[in-house]
Order: sequence, then C-alpha cells, then structure tokens
Amino acid sequence: MKRVPFRFPQHITFFLAAYTLGMVFFLIFRTVLLSTNISQASALPEHQIVSLIFQAMIMGLRFDTVVSGYILALPLILLIIQSFLSFESRIALILRVAAFWLAGILYTVAFMICSADIPFFNYYFSRLTTAVLNWADERSFMVGMIFKEKSYLLYVVICIILSSVFWRAYYLLFKGLLKSESKRPTITLNIVGSLLLILATFVGIRGRLETKSPIRAGTAAFSEFAFPNQLGLNPVFTFLRSYLDDLEGKTTRLQLINEAEAIRNVQAYFQTSEGIERVIAGRKKPDSLNVVVVIMESMSAHKMHRYGNSLIVTPFLDSLASISYCFDNFYSAGIHTYNGVYSTLYSFPSLMKQHPMKMTTVPSMTGFPVTLKNNGYSTIFFTTHDDQFDNMAGFMYANGFEKVVSQKDYPSEWVVGPTGVPDHILFEQSIQYLNALSTKGKPFFAALLTASDHGPYFIPSNIPFKPKYEGILNQIIEYADWSLSHFMDIASKQPWFNNTVFVFVADHGASLDPKYELPISYVHSPCIIYSKQLPDMPKTIESQGSQIDVFPTVMGILGLPYTNQTFGTDILHAPRPVVYFSADEKIGCIAGDYYFLRKGDGSEALYNFRNNSTIDEIAGRKALADSMKTYTYSMMQSAQMVIKQNTHKQKK
Repeated sequence: MKRVPFRFPQHITFFLAAYTLGMVFFLIFRTVLLSTNISQASALPEHQIVSLIFQAMIMGLRFDTVVSGYILALPLILLIIQSFLSFESRIALILRVAAFWLAGILYTVAFMICSADIPFFNYYFSRLTTAVLNWADERSFMVGMIFKEKSYLLYVVICIILSSVFWRAYYLLFKGLLKSESKRPTITLNIVGSLLLILATFVGIRGRLETKSPIRAGTAAFSEFAFPNQLGLNPVFTFLRSYLDDLEGKTTRLQLINEAEAIRNVQAYFQTSEGIERVIAGRKKPDSLNVVVVIMESMSAHKMHRYGNSLIVTPFLDSLASISYCFDNFYSAGIHTYNGVYSTLYSFPSLMKQHPMKMTTVPSMTGFPVTLKNNGYSTIFFTTHDDQFDNMAGFMYANGFEKVVSQKDYPSEWVVGPTGVPDHILFEQSIQYLNALSTKGKPFFAALLTASDHGPYFIPSNIPFKPKYEGILNQIIEYADWSLSHFMDIASKQPWFNNTVFVFVADHGASLDPKYELPISYVHSPCIIYSKQLPDMPKTIESQGSQIDVFPTVMGILGLPYTNQTFGTDILHAPRPVVYFSADEKIGCIAGDYYFLRKGDGSEALYNFRNNSTIDEIAGRKALADSMKTYTYSMMQSAQMVIKQNTHKQKK
C-alpha cells in the first residue's frame, strides 16, 4: 500500500508564515527604537544591560504575538472556511483574497503605528497612546511637524521602506496559497489542525495561560528599570488599550476617590469650610506692579547647569536664578503645553488625559487674567503660532484676556513652520505691545508662550546669537536661552521695567533621565521670579511648589486682596506638603525625598528619588504612600468636580 506523505493544510502554512513575517518586522521596529535610545540602554547597570535588553526583547515577542493574533484572527477564519470548499470554487478564491488583503492592510497600519511610536517615545518616554490624538484636529500643525522636522520625516521613510519590503515578501507567501492543492490533506487533519490553530491564536491574543487575567501593559514591567520595561511593549497594544480605556471612561473621567471624601480632604488641607474658596486679605497698600509670565517650551530644570547639566547651555537662566527668587524644587502639572499654560495661568491641576481648553462648554476660571483684570489690569497673551491651536484664543478670551497676539499678527516672512515665529521675534514684538499698554495709566499682565525648543527646530541665522556646542538639541536650548536674555535686555531699557515682576517657568520638562516610567526631568521645572521691587533678592526657596502655585504666590508679592478660588497656594508663606502632576494615564506626586507613581497600568510604586533609587519601597512605607496618594487623588478629584459644577464663577 502506497504511503501518503504527511502534508500541512496550505492555509495553516500560510498563516504561520504570515505570523512569522509580521513578527520579524515588529522586531525590526523594536530594534530601531532601541538604537535611537542606546544612551538609555547604556545607562542601565553594566552587568545587567545584556540580560535586561534580552528579557525586554523576549517580552516584546509576547506583545507582538498578541497584536499579530488580533490581526490574523479574522483572516484565519476566512481561510479555514475556504479550506473546506472546493479549491477551484469562486467563493473559496474570494475568501483567500479577502484574507490576504485584510491581514496585509492591518499589518501595514500596525507598522505605521510602530513608526509613529518611535519619535513619540523619544519625546514622551511612553509608548504610543491616544494622547497623540490631542493634535488630531490640528492637521496643518501635524503635517508641518512631520515634514519640517527631519527626524520625524526619517520615520515616515522607514515606514514606507519596511512596508514595501513586507508586501513583497507577503505576496510571495500568498502565491503559494493560490496554487492548486492536488494532494489536499484529509478532512480529519484539516479539522484538527484548524482547531489547534484557533486555540493557539486565542492563547496568543490572551497573552497568558493564567485564567484570572489576560496580558496587560503592566506585564511588561519585569524589572525595576523603566526603559527595558517600556521596550517590551508593542505600541499597537498600548494605543488600542488606551483607546478602549477612553471609551470606558477610565482615563478621561477621573474615578480616583469618592467625591464627597475628596472635597472634605481638600477643605481640611486648605482649612476652609466652604468649597475651596479662601479670602486673602492682602496688604493695606498693595503694589500696582506689572506682571510678565514667560512660559518656556520644554525647559526642563535638568537642562540648566544649576541642576546638574554638565554643559552650560542656559547661561542666562543660570545667572538669573542666582540673583532672583529661585524655587529649586518646582514641578509642572503635566507634560503637555496646554497643561502648562492652563495650570500656570489658572492654577488648576492637570487631570490626566483631559484637555481643559478644548471642552465643548468653556469653564469660567479665575487665576491670573480674571483676578488682575478685576483689579484694573490690562491683560494680554502672546504665542508664536496659530491661536486656534489647543483652542487657546477661545479659552483665553473667555477667561480674562483682552488681547491674544499670535502668528496672524506677525509678518508672514517671519513664520518658519508649524510653531510659528522664532522666540526672539515673539519677544521683540511683545515689547511694542507692552510699551503701548504701559501708557494707559494702569498696570498690565502679560503671558508669553515660547515654542522654539520644540521640533521642528529652527535657529535664525541673521542674529547675534552664536551657539557654543555641537548638535541641534544643544543649540536650540542655547538659542531659547539667548532669546530670554535678549528679551530681558530690551525690557530693561523700558520705563516699566523697574515696576514689573517677571516670572520664568517651563510649560513642562523633557525626558532626560528616564529612571522612572514618568521621568522626574519631565516635570522638574525652573521657577524664577525677578523684580527690582523685591529687596531681599536673591533668595533660594527649597520648599516644593507647582505651576498651580504661581498665581497665588505672585498675588502674595503684589499684596492685592482677592478670593483664591483655585487649587494653588502662596508657597512663600504656606509650603506645599505634596506636589502632584499627571502625564496622560500616569499620576505622580512628590513629598520630600519620595516620589509616588501610579503607572499607566494602575500599579503603584514609591521611590527615594533623591538617592536616584529605582527600588520600590511602597511595601515598607505604606503609610507615607497612602498619605501622598490621598492628598493627590483628593485634589485631582475635587478639581474635576469643581470644573464640572462650574462653581468657581468669575467674581465681578
């Protein structure tokens, strides 16, 4: 009797080959990500680098398998159905072709996400989430960012090249599936093989054999080091998971703590019995000083020599800090520009993924512009780019600003890209407006938002500035710092200079020390207050503070009476026990030497960040962690409640 050779069903062979091909390309993208972050890998303990990176790559195979399982699940069903039909039938051919195109297109979309993830990770130290959609309605800005910033364009090219190679190889695999099966496997082998493949795909999608829970982002946290933990994730997984969380309201609507308990805690912290309002008496003869707040794009404190940078790329800020009020333990409220603008000007915290300036119904705020306007100030806001970006103009005009100066107000030849005009142009033009306001016989409040230290980077060539260091990332910081110096030099020659309080604060920092899932450098901000009217300068303030404290602290300097309806406090007179911040799906807070972090997967950790420790001490210091968490969650939950109920109405 002639022996029939064992033969795999063609649809199973094709499925396994397509899965392998997809996994190879996911590995290539992960390798590119690793190569662009080689400095972070080299910062790991020398004796563990190889082991940690290897484990991250193995973890990556698990997450890549999950994504591939979802991509190939429906094509697999189509292929199984056609395998039981006549090979030559029209329906079988349609099913084979449909499976081919469906899997191919889904893999291509996945590769596009992987390409976008690399610059996103390099900037935010986070795998891709729906936070990238914050710019979805700013299409011109997004396109300009991609095509004017060479590093971003590189990833577009990489995506196109790798996708083209994938499709070539994928088509060659598919050609085998189109060949007539003259020796088709037995029905039994087809059924058993298909069932086993369905089971394997289900297990692959689930990512784990344990019955209690499928694979989660937290599964990738296999070590105490943030970078290898992040490296093991697949950005398609993190993006879709964050999207599903958004649909379920897990990340857009805070549910951190019971609202009634939260407001009771906040009232106890603020020592008030009615909402969050605190009546501030002020001085009998307050000073009618101008106030200028400069919100500096991406100016992490870690970029300054004062805070440990071995390079001197911020000579002006370093020198200014040495002659001013300098707050050395100061933090941003979030990691996005809109967080920094909103929190600095209106003294409300960042609430994870919520975009406060894009609400359908614009809430009524108080903070700097409304309070000072009600005290007789002129109010003006300056930005380098389109004022519709982040709905800035709409929000500002609705909340106390009389004038918003933006890209449309500068000569078109000065606009160099999606971020608008260079910083020094912003500053030069602002002087003209401030000079005009100073002639009105009343003080002014001005807020200026810089943008040059944000890609695509552009350094003007026809100015006195000459960089000292090599590399655009160093040079753009030098240029941003020079622009600040240029501004203060021009301002010092104006008649209103000696009667003005200047505040310099970052909108957020940058990912420069990725020891933790939310790097400290991303929220550690300079905060410098300078004025000729401060007789006790210089002064170093060691107590911790936040962007939300800028408004009440400056109000304390001015001595004006007002009702504080914000979550900020005057940190010159009432030090903040816990400073807190959020970064999309993460929440962090600092008290003294300790850093509490609620990670993206919901897990919690406590680190002694002053010692640069990556050892989680939460088990041994549970009381401390709980007190920090309760303070932070109460503040954030209450802030959401106040916004929702719109109880902080403007005082007329």
